[in-house]
Amino acid sequence: MNSHVNLERRRQAIYGWLLLTPAMILLSIFAFYPSIATLWSSLFSRNTRRRPSEYVGGENYSDLFADPTFWLVVKNNLLYAGVTIPVSIAIALAMALWANSKISARGFVRTAYFTPTVLPMIAAANLWLFFYTPGLGVLDQIGGLFGLPTVNWLGQPETALWAIIIVTIWKEAGFFMIFYLAALQTIPEDLKEAADIEGASRWTYTRRIVLPLLMPTTLFIMVNALINSVKLIDHLFILTKGGPSDASKLILYYIWEMAFAFFDSPHAAAMTIMVLVVLGVVAAIQFFYIDKRTHYQ
Repeated sequence: MNSHVNLERRRQAIYGWLLLTPAMILLSIFAFYPSIATLWSSLFSRNTRRRPSEYVGGENYSDLFADPTFWLVVKNNLLYAGVTIPVSIAIALAMALWANSKISARGFVRTAYFTPTVLPMIAAANLWLFFYTPGLGVLDQIGGLFGLPTVNWLGQPETALWAIIIVTIWKEAGFFMIFYLAALQTIPEDLKEAADIEGASRWTYTRRIVLPLLMPTTLFIMVNALINSVKLIDHLFILTKGGPSDASKLILYYIWEMAFAFFDSPHAAAMTIMVLVVLGVVAAIQFFYIDKRTHYQ
């Protein structure tokens, strides 16, 4: 009897490992191995004709910490993430609540909100050039009606990053709305009926019932928004190329610039590892701390 049970357990274990094997192979090829190779590359110096690559330990990391451009890029990315994440989530939630309500042309409203999401990043960036172009752009045309001066939105350090932030919010709010809309449709109608019987206002029902039930979705969206905030590069290529004076340069663009424009792969690898470590810490906090407090009891 015991041998039969052990055989069955072994068979189930083999079956489980067989199911996991395709995912493990893909993760090993496209995630684990590149991460290990990047870490290894970050520990060596730059390879040139006169000076071959050699082991330098953490020197590449200390070089980055001593580089003023590195800290400027970090500050830009913190500002970029600190504005785009909460604003896009708040707008997405508001759009989802409205699109889920009983309004006329509800299908058209949902489509209109989601349309920016399906546009390719390059196409969206080129579209916004029609808004930001000095003198000819939509924004300057509207400002001219009120006698406002022409503004070079993408050519001034004070406005370049904010122009990128606006494009990102416009692009991502509709994408996050889809997740909120799907979550709203899973909330039982019984809760709304019970709230109506108790005489609760719409705001009370939203604040005390809907928002707590949407917390797992909000956490999922926040993690995705955080990842998106460190991987933006398409818009920068079209709109600012990180300028002027590095005012709109973000982390991924800086990594690309070091690796493929300056051919400094070790420092690019070191910065990549730092980004992976930060994202790993955030993921750990999510799984072991925040996730346990997001479910409505």
